[in-house]
Amino acid sequence: MERIILIKYGEMTTKKGNRNFFVKTLASNLEQKLKDYPCTLEKDMARMYLSYDEREEQEILNAIHTVFGIHSYHIAYTCESNLEEIKKTLQETIQKEVFHTFKVEVKRSDKSFPQNSVELAPIFGSVVLKNKEGVKVDVHHPDVVVHVEIRKEKTLIYYNEYKGLGGYPVGTQPKGMLMLSGGIDSPVAGYLAMKRGIKIEAVYFEAIPHTSLEAREKVKTLTRKLAKYQGVIHLHIVPFTEIQEEIYKNVKENYVITIMRRMMYRIMEKLAQKNKALAIINGESIGQVASQTLNSMFVINHVISLPVIRPVACLDKLEIIELAKKIDTYNTSILPYEDCCTVFVPKHPVINPTLEECEKEEQKFEFKNLIDQAVEETRVLKIKDQEEKVYQSLL
Repeated sequence: MERIILIKYGEMTTKKGNRNFFVKTLASNLEQKLKDYPCTLEKDMARMYLSYDEREEQEILNAIHTVFGIHSYHIAYTCESNLEEIKKTLQETIQKEVFHTFKVEVKRSDKSFPQNSVELAPIFGSVVLKNKEGVKVDVHHPDVVVHVEIRKEKTLIYYNEYKGLGGYPVGTQPKGMLMLSGGIDSPVAGYLAMKRGIKIEAVYFEAIPHTSLEAREKVKTLTRKLAKYQGVIHLHIVPFTEIQEEIYKNVKENYVITIMRRMMYRIMEKLAQKNKALAIINGESIGQVASQTLNSMFVINHVISLPVIRPVACLDKLEIIELAKKIDTYNTSILPYEDCCTVFVPKHPVINPTLEECEKEEQKFEFKNLIDQAVEETRVLKIKDQEEKVYQSLL
């Protein structure tokens, strides 16, 4: 008998011709996440089997829970596919489980096995009743489901189920650039984008001295928390002070935020092109603030051709907060440090801006050279789950 971890795929099972690519990517992500543990991963087109050192079981389970593309995972026991061995393994393993009611589910993939699934269920149920004191069968609401899967090469027995994160493995989609402000919404947007398989790089707009070094550290902390799901995230820190001051000096007050966002989008597109990313990702939520009305999104989006993915666009704020707490970014996000979007907020920002008015305001100052300069002077940090490394710009 061997104790292993059985890993079941989620939405990946809907793939046909390219499923092998998704499986290979998931296996690679898992192996990278578990590289510090002595374990062996076997895979087929429906599931994976992880042999490991039981002394590190909890750490390994915690690591698996940060990998997208997994529907569920289970502690499982393997034995030879003959009736007596299966009964013996059942008898031994049920002693480790705590439950009062149960039901048995049998899956017989090996059609040469003498008994079928219907015949085997009461046989295995009888083993549990005889060897586990004080338990009874409840097929509707059992405390535990005893799974027995009979395959030609081996039989699997498992009881518990850990829910995975679902989604697709990171790296099954091209790269996207995340606008990471330091607020509540953008880290959640990054998490949801990674859940769909997008590998992200983060971009933070910094306006020293209007924004503080504490605000930068806050964004680095948020990036580190997101790196848990991807391994490494490149954080691009854009010097935005000069552009922001020019906007504040030249643009009429109610259009300051709209023009600022248009400048940010232009910079994001240039960074995306240089880093071979195919989309911009942000935490905009429809109607939440003045720059996030549909009118505002339209005129801001107009300056770029790249698609903009807004994972939280149709979520209520409380739903976003709930997700932020789940991924452990909320307490960091609410730290009271200013970002570019909050330091020059007008009293009455326009909520229905027009393209004509935006273009008119942008003619009041020369911004193209400022944008090129900001892109050129962008610094890049390589941030891991627990550590970071500063290196020469990747651009």
